Amino acid sequence: MRLLKKTLVFIETIIIIVTMIFLYNDKIYAKTIDELQKPVRVGVLLYRFDDVFISLIRQSLEEIQKNNPDKVEFTFYDGNNDQSVQNETVGTLLKNNSVDFILLNVVDEKRAEEPINMIKEYNIPVVLFNREPYNISTIQSYGKSYYVGTNPPEAGILQGNILVNAWNKNKAAIDTNGDNILQYVMLMGQRDNKEAIARTQYSVSTINDNGIKTQELALSVCDWERSIAKSNFEQLFLYYGNKIEAIIANNDEMAIGAIEVLQKYGYNKGDDTKTIAVVGVDAIPEAQELIKKGEMIGSVLQDPSAIAEASYLIGMNLFYGREPLDGTQYKFDQTGVAVRIPYKEYLG
Repeated sequence: MRLLKKTLVFIETIIIIVTMIFLYNDKIYAKTIDELQKPVRVGVLLYRFDDVFISLIRQSLEEIQKNNPDKVEFTFYDGNNDQSVQNETVGTLLKNNSVDFILLNVVDEKRAEEPINMIKEYNIPVVLFNREPYNISTIQSYGKSYYVGTNPPEAGILQGNILVNAWNKNKAAIDTNGDNILQYVMLMGQRDNKEAIARTQYSVSTINDNGIKTQELALSVCDWERSIAKSNFEQLFLYYGNKIEAIIANNDEMAIGAIEVLQKYGYNKGDDTKTIAVVGVDAIPEAQELIKKGEMIGSVLQDPSAIAEASYLIGMNLFYGREPLDGTQYKFDQTGVAVRIPYKEYLG
């Protein structure tokens, strides 16, 4: 009888313990499911809010969130073109556990290791985009760090091709002094920026490789800004005037700044005899309209939605512990950490 009672007590105890374990695990499971159902928190750190192309990337990310409201939540932070400001933002987000991963449009490409090392300490993923660190080893140094951008020489090559084709199609319209040399002004983004250096170099070398001689009348560094390009180019135009046969700008914002000067003085307003060839990069909507009206010869499309999509997908894969390119058609280049989105020629 005593043995039976002991056995019953033992069985009851086991039942209670198993029930408690089941209820406890059920609560944990429910909590885990609840956490998984919450949108992934992504901090998007932009080098500056007022850059037109960066604004297009932001709009593309906002569209991704709109289409995936239960999956992701982007919060945007302005670096104000100051790496110290961006570093402070990174530090605050990490200390407050405010993000699950970071999309980083670094301010100073030579100081990218500063935010990356901060993020590395907290072991969360980071995807850099658009502004490539001066040394790719900075990204390679952290296993949860990747880059989405473009192939810098490609934009310059396509710019050069646009001018070569225009020259071959109607040389007289461009070579206005008939000396068989293309006299041009170069509007450069930044001296130490990889994209700016490559666009500047390869646009001209492509023209030369196609048998057209060139002469650089002036090179002006305009920090990617329309207002600076407008101010700097006006001084150049007043000095060189109609000796300028082409304007090669590292981006559309600077190209448009130059066009505003040309139009102020009666050029590029529809009269073929008073039109100077202008080519840019990005194919932003305003540039597309100028190209359609014949006031700008062409641009090179850098697709903001493609950059946003790749950055988002890689970041989500990393957050969920998957391989960075899992379920995508992207491929890494020879660095093993960079995805390059192709440029496209835009002629309207």
